[in-house]
Amino acid sequence: MALWFSLATLVAIANWIATLISGAPSPMLHRFLSAYVRYVTHVVAYLSLAANPYPGFAGRPGYPIDVEIDPPARQNRWVTGFRLLLAIPAVLLADALVGFGTSAAAGSNVTSGGVLGTVAFLGWFASLARGRMPQGMRDLAAYAIGYSAQVNGYLLLLTDRYPNSDPAIYDSANVFRDDPIRVPVDDDLRRSRLTVFFRLLLATPHFVWFLLWTIAALFAGIANWFATLISGQSPSALHRFLSAYLRYQVHLYAFLQLVANPFPGFVGKPGSYPVDVEIEVEPPGRQNRWVTAFRAPLSIPAFLIASALTTSAYVAAMLGWFYALVRGRVPKGLRNLGAMELRYYAQTAGYFYLLTDRYPYSGPSSGWQLRLNPAPPPGAPQSAYPA
Repeated sequence: MALWFSLATLVAIANWIATLISGAPSPMLHRFLSAYVRYVTHVVAYLSLAANPYPGFAGRPGYPIDVEIDPPARQNRWVTGFRLLLAIPAVLLADALVGFGTSAAAGSNVTSGGVLGTVAFLGWFASLARGRMPQGMRDLAAYAIGYSAQVNGYLLLLTDRYPNSDPAIYDSANVFRDDPIRVPVDDDLRRSRLTVFFRLLLATPHFVWFLLWTIAALFAGIANWFATLISGQSPSALHRFLSAYLRYQVHLYAFLQLVANPFPGFVGKPGSYPVDVEIEVEPPGRQNRWVTAFRAPLSIPAFLIASALTTSAYVAAMLGWFYALVRGRVPKGLRNLGAMELRYYAQTAGYFYLLTDRYPYSGPSSGWQLRLNPAPPPGAPQSAYPA
């Protein structure tokens, strides 16, 4: 990979000059750089346990996690001339997904954190214990690798299509899941420039209220744990209180991360916000007492993934803040990345607070766009990317 990277850097400079002069990449240089991006993708997928076979050294198509690259086409010379500058936002987001500094090095280091590094670390233990990678982790890793490959392709002039961060467009998106906790999105992407600029200031009353509610939710969560451990079922009153608290959290985070535009309410009322939380377990069902007893340590892997996703979501929010100030709307890809993070956080917090005993699903899914997707037809596969 070090040898490939050194040579690919020189070839990329030659390809940039050729594209700037002729308006289209050289076919020969395009083939070389395409093989390089494929090879890096294969190696990163192997290192992160997103794929199992040992990768080849030539970057040939056919690996379980692969990159499809269109033939060379004409590109705008102005966009080509400023490609490095234009790619900075995508590089920042790819670094949050794959790990600090990794996208600039074409994803060659998965040990520096990010979503992919976190998933690979947890997947290593799961694979040792069970002999297989959890599908959600594999699909989330595939999403991070796929976005990084798009960034590399854009940087190396393999395409002039800007990288798309929307998790729903990737083959790894599980489109027909039926999770008990979902985060439907009913948002038109438009944002008020005035409220975007003063968003943190506007949220100040919520910060005070959130702190007070969190203290109450902490005691309610402890009481709910003891009650569920004794009776095998969460009391309805505590279940409703913690559900409202979780719903309020998601409303507030959606406002802060520009996933939605309206100012949120203070009570976590169902259906009151464009980004909501739907909890099917009502009334609360019975739960395994052994799983309940060890719920806190069992939640640690999910919270680690949620933390990594939150970092990526706030990078997306920062980029969306600048975009919204200029355009009065947020990009759909950045909005959907934030919505995916909120869906996973809601499932993680719901699992921790005993609102459900279903473990959070970490892969991209339609759980953040429930109202936009039809139910699966009879006999349809449960995943667009089967294990």
